[in-house]
Amino acid sequence: MQEQWSAVDEYIAGLLAPHDPALDAALNASAAAGLPAIQVSPPQGKLLHLLARSIGAKTILEFGTLGAYSTIWLGRALSGGGRLVTLEADPDYAEVARENIALANLEDLVDLRVGPALDVLPGLEAEGVGPFDFTFIDADKENSPAYFAWALEHSRSGSLIVADNVVRDGTLADSASEDPKVQAQRRLHEMVAGEKRVSATTIQTVGGKGYDGFTVALVDARTPRR
Repeated sequence: MQEQWSAVDEYIAGLLAPHDPALDAALNASAAAGLPAIQVSPPQGKLLHLLARSIGAKTILEFGTLGAYSTIWLGRALSGGGRLVTLEADPDYAEVARENIALANLEDLVDLRVGPALDVLPGLEAEGVGPFDFTFIDADKENSPAYFAWALEHSRSGSLIVADNVVRDGTLADSASEDPKVQAQRRLHEMVAGEKRVSATTIQTVGGKGYDGFTVALVDARTPRR
């Protein structure tokens, strides 16, 4: 099945999310630097781009820059005068990402912060950065619930929060799993389910990256924030 999923992804990408020089350069530079090939697929990158554009996002927060492939997709979706803050824990990854962001001519729009996200976030809050119209969570999976909680407190009504890699080959449904990443995604879903300020769903996906899925949460303007 994986071969078929990958073939369909390639077909879709070729028609609807074709590579361009900046995106290709980001992938090539990341591979050359030995970064893990765990970035979003082209169709997934295009989806992030469309979601951000659909709400006219002017402020975007990204957890997990890696080589900046998804950063480029999101940066290109910013409304005029917009800003994207992206967080990367690994300084070597961040160095590659900076070069890729510059090659995409997005260095004036993207603010790359280096360090563990939970250490960087207090500084963002102290600077008054945000609130954010769109947040993409794609970093260390054990901390996804904490990232979601912070993003929610720093989002406007009508904002979107997207968390990637939440289904984990279907192990999300296994309450007995001893994998801390699986348990973190289960906690994330329980948190979202009990949160009155958001309306959310999770979509299972198959494709070049295998079997996984993502959660999309709308910060609901109709529900008063606590």
